[in-house]
Amino acid sequence: MNSRQRRGVILMLLSILGALAAFAGVLSVVDEAESKVGPEVTAYEVTADIEPYQELRPEQFAEISMPERWLPKTAVTDLDAVTGKIAVNPLERGSLLQRDMIADRPALGEGQQEIAIMIDAATGVAGKITPGARVNVYATFRGEGDAADVSQLIVAAARVIDVGELTSIEDSGDRDSERAFGQSEAVPITFALDTAKAQRIAYAESFATHVRLALVAPGDAGDVPEDQRTYRLGEER
Repeated sequence: MNSRQRRGVILMLLSILGALAAFAGVLSVVDEAESKVGPEVTAYEVTADIEPYQELRPEQFAEISMPERWLPKTAVTDLDAVTGKIAVNPLERGSLLQRDMIADRPALGEGQQEIAIMIDAATGVAGKITPGARVNVYATFRGEGDAADVSQLIVAAARVIDVGELTSIEDSGDRDSERAFGQSEAVPITFALDTAKAQRIAYAESFATHVRLALVAPGDAGDVPEDQRTYRLGEER
């Protein structure tokens, strides 16, 4: 082997050693980065905007992975945690699901039952009624014969336990001849009531021309004097 060949071999060996050193350096950087980031864990993000106080469903969230050290302590890592829960505030698409974003759905008390009715979105307290709120339920009935129409307080301070999604419904005009046929929007409102009050609500939904809700101020017992629970058209107060 002449001197030129020896120099070629030496240069080749040096190139190989340089490549090995560079590769080792890359591995060292990767190992250091992994040691700083740490292991990854499962979390969940919101796949579409969710309105507040809506009942949560597993399909509204997508599983993601992220480094454990970057995961907030309040992050939800088990999707079973949303079962029976509602959103406390509006949840935006792409946001990380955390425990302080959700709350338990209000429960029934002893002797109570759930009853839901559809409330016209235009005449109800749209957007202001939330689970846990108290409302007075008023119903308007047509007077028989020449009698004037009458408005009655059906249930005072009824407790709302769920507010459903805005739904399109068909207007048949059966209960109000002045209402045009077509579609309107309504919201299902669920109450926790005893049997007697639940029957009043059911009767009003079936036979009243209108059912409206009046939001009771927080802390107010919602008591209404007996002489103010019924009103007939033309009465003086």
